[in-house]
Amino acid sequence: MDSMTRTVLSALRDRGVSDEVLQGAVTTAEQTGRNPQTVLVDDQLITEFQLASAIADAYGLQAAELSTLAVDPAAMSLLPLTLARRHRVVPIAADGMVVTVALADPGNVLAIDDIRAATGQAVRPIVVTDDDLNRLLDRYSRASTDLNEAAAQMAIEESPADTLVDTDDDAPVVRFVSGLLERAITARGSDIHLEPSEDELKVRLRIDGVLHEVDTAPRGIQGALISRLKIMSGLDITERRVPQNGRITMNVGARHVDLRVATLPTVWGEKIVLRILDTGGIDLDLHKLGFTEYNYGRFSASFRKPHGMVLVTGPTGSGKSTTLYATLTEIARPEVNVITVEDPVEYRIGGINQVQVNLKAGLTFAAVLPAILRCDPDVVLVGEIRDRITAQFAIEAALTGHLVLSTLHTNDAPSAVTRLVEMGIEPFLVGSSVDAVLAQRLVGRLCEWCKEAYRPGHEELAAAGWPFETLGEPDQLYRAVGCRSCSNTGFRGRLAVNEVMPVSEQIERLTVTHAASSEIAKVARAEGMVTLRDDGLGKVRAGLTTLNEVIRVTV
Repeated sequence: MDSMTRTVLSALRDRGVSDEVLQGAVTTAEQTGRNPQTVLVDDQLITEFQLASAIADAYGLQAAELSTLAVDPAAMSLLPLTLARRHRVVPIAADGMVVTVALADPGNVLAIDDIRAATGQAVRPIVVTDDDLNRLLDRYSRASTDLNEAAAQMAIEESPADTLVDTDDDAPVVRFVSGLLERAITARGSDIHLEPSEDELKVRLRIDGVLHEVDTAPRGIQGALISRLKIMSGLDITERRVPQNGRITMNVGARHVDLRVATLPTVWGEKIVLRILDTGGIDLDLHKLGFTEYNYGRFSASFRKPHGMVLVTGPTGSGKSTTLYATLTEIARPEVNVITVEDPVEYRIGGINQVQVNLKAGLTFAAVLPAILRCDPDVVLVGEIRDRITAQFAIEAALTGHLVLSTLHTNDAPSAVTRLVEMGIEPFLVGSSVDAVLAQRLVGRLCEWCKEAYRPGHEELAAAGWPFETLGEPDQLYRAVGCRSCSNTGFRGRLAVNEVMPVSEQIERLTVTHAASSEIAKVARAEGMVTLRDDGLGKVRAGLTTLNEVIRVTV
């Protein structure tokens, strides 16, 4: 038995494996000519991950399970597939200076040297199990070969792209599209962008609000990729002149994931954007979305009332729909009739009646709201108030004993009431129907594994508008660094920064007198509203995000 095996067995003992089990494995290994480590795993005396952890301990490294690894698709392109297969390593992250690789045998010094030479970067090994490594290599192999096979197939057959995408589930284009969707979902992406250019098709993935270019495809198979996605989402593959919208439903492991598909004609062909709607990947809990206890108390006091209107405002992509769904999960009970009208229905939730807007059939927000009110609802969710007619129906519903939840596009909470007046709603109706307005933005949540503490300067805090009178001067804040857990972005997930404005009697009077939003904002702050910037800075002080992130979304 070599010294490294003894070191691994010692590490297993430190991890709680009994001497009796270890000695039994050594005895069996001597009798059968196998390695004691193999005996322990084959006889199910320990798990594969226990062994991988012990091996990592023996080499002074870190071990990880595949389910916890955030694999950066761009890192995979740094290493030729042949080299990855020969040394059984897979790059999972890179930052330009260090490439992180997953392997099962950290004693393979030659592999480390070859990777260092091939990438020009320092190598950071992470130990994984053999099964996890095989799955990574399989994913790497498929991603690296499917596009080349598809291009070769189309060149040989000289066939139109549309004929190659719906006949064979094992076709290279089909495999590439399936792999791309799986990679995006596994990497916690929110959107996939396929963007045609003069020479190639770029594939970009939005993770935690930031776009990353993860792949490129030859222009020759652009038509096949787009047609495949159109077929999957039920769109017309022969229509390339007008935008289309569709939906894809797929299973990734045990998770059920929906993707909203939108096409847009450009000068180089059709651009496709897929919004990943993964209800299994989010936690519909207002506290976990980023609400402080103070803001939660103010907001919940409004949505727990039996009637009135609650509005959520913010730009596209600020998490308004997710916040409304989380609100519905707190309201919905068997004795409450909840009906929604949305365009589109992003998350499908059991126990709630959800209506999809259908413009071709004339089923608009304004057309469906009267029908909803005839169905005896307790709570009505209107996906978005876009025009005066929809706003009028929503306000009438709020005034006739219904709780109405909806979204509006304004920059802050005080602007919401003036926006409704600008739409043509009588000010006294706005003041008496709207109960509260929540404005929201999303910021990156700092990765707990790699965030770095530092002492901020007074000038930096003053430039950010730091509220010294309420938060004091902090001894330390945190900055983003980047590691394998967050794909070297420094952030893992996002959280909301909010401002909650209950419509008080004074704000109602200002609304009736056509007061400017700045006057309403001044009164709201005097009545206890925490602004978006101040709420964000509070989360900076708590170590949840960075100063730059809050400034970026609240400037």
